[in-house]
Amino acid sequence: MRMTLLRLSRAATAGIVAAAALTAAAHSAEAAPSAGPAAADTLGSAAAAQGRYFGAAVASGHLGEADYVSTLNREFNSATPENEMKWDATEPTRGTFTFSAADRVVDHAQAQGMDVRGHTLVWHSQLPSWVGGLGAADLRTAMNNHINRVMGYYKGEIHSWDVVNEAFQDGGSGARRSSPFQDKLGDGYIEEAFRTARAADPAAKLCYNDYNTDGINAKSTAVYDMVKDFKSRGVPIDCVGFQGHFNSNSPVPADLRANLQRFADLGVDVQITELDIEGSGAAQADDYARVVEACLAVDRCTGITVWGVTDKYSWRSGGTPLLFDGDYAAKPAYDAVLTALGGTGGGDPGDGTATCTATYTRTADWDSGYNGQVTITAGSEPIGSWAATVTFPASQRVEATWNATPAWNGNVMTARPSWNGTLAPGASTSFGFTVTKNGSDAAPVVRGRLGRVRGGGVQGRLGDDPGLPGRRARLRRPARGAGRGPGRRLPGRRPPGRQ
Repeated sequence: MRMTLLRLSRAATAGIVAAAALTAAAHSAEAAPSAGPAAADTLGSAAAAQGRYFGAAVASGHLGEADYVSTLNREFNSATPENEMKWDATEPTRGTFTFSAADRVVDHAQAQGMDVRGHTLVWHSQLPSWVGGLGAADLRTAMNNHINRVMGYYKGEIHSWDVVNEAFQDGGSGARRSSPFQDKLGDGYIEEAFRTARAADPAAKLCYNDYNTDGINAKSTAVYDMVKDFKSRGVPIDCVGFQGHFNSNSPVPADLRANLQRFADLGVDVQITELDIEGSGAAQADDYARVVEACLAVDRCTGITVWGVTDKYSWRSGGTPLLFDGDYAAKPAYDAVLTALGGTGGGDPGDGTATCTATYTRTADWDSGYNGQVTITAGSEPIGSWAATVTFPASQRVEATWNATPAWNGNVMTARPSWNGTLAPGASTSFGFTVTKNGSDAAPVVRGRLGRVRGGGVQGRLGDDPGLPGRRARLRRPARGAGRGPGRRLPGRRPPGRQ
């Protein structure tokens, strides 16, 4: 049997870059970066600076590909074996266990100082045929033995285990899904699996994991009720995983944050476990940012895992749902995620020097409201797109916007170009908004970033505008290529072997 490896100490993570010093003046003055700690310039380091992890599903078969490995090692601080720990991979024949493929992922992750999420122990899919043929007594024995053997083999090495996966039906019934475990062992099999798992590795976090539970609906409420019952009776459960598979027919729910929070209020951690969002460009980037922002807003949201490293190996590759395209170029969605995490720089560094500035001014003011304007100005190189987040005081209300397409997450507006995204060197464009003060005269906080010129490579990074008239922040980016176009998939169509 493989000897248990000692978990490697995580490399010290870089801190967030110090805020740029800004000087107020009658006219815009460019911010000069101040000295400070090294920037959090990758997904993993930026997440760690927020007290969270940012991971990826990892396929052992791709660990021989240099670009795959370099992207994985650079950007992520957590790994989930994509298929290698599932029942058909670890116990294809009853009582005969094989861990070679899973070992490759675990060993690689540990060598890079990454945590490992275990996925998954009890699931209706990817079961070897012998499991479904067992009677109830034999099935209970086999289930508990499988949990004990797999968790025992990796005891002390797995941060979180998806103990039970996808046990509830889709739709409005809130009922349990038909499976060999449900049909032969009844509702109690989930509780039994968690109790067995706790005994097998007391140090590991034990999670229930499911899809289409990201918003508040009948399915997520059924899971909520189960977790609430478990907590009230002392059944060991530490976390709930929300898979986060989104597309145009199953979009990011507006109540994602509220749903995560209600589970956290039960006393469990919450995790985004299999995130991928079909699409491309600004719309995909905004969706990714909304998910990250929702997680950051919930103290017990401990991390995010994207379901793969590159679009070309995604189980939904036609929908280009990940942060890196098929050539491992960081997409606008990558920039959005890094910005939402508070990071700067990052991606696969290039040698570009393009900059732009984002300047906020109050253009009109009256007792009950004001008009605000944000001006985006290109530096010495052209820019192909831009985005700005404007965080308003909670009591203020935005009545109208113009020259930008807004998207909302609470009191944070993400503005993207409606027609005015491409700017020549030195050119500028503006968007504006009308605000009702509702007792607060405070200025909004503006964060801007560049987008990309498709095929020409402009990659954006963040800048801060404290919201005072005449202040602006300098944005810079290395040159990168753009992502690919969107594909389509109907909700609920899930190719086997990828969840």
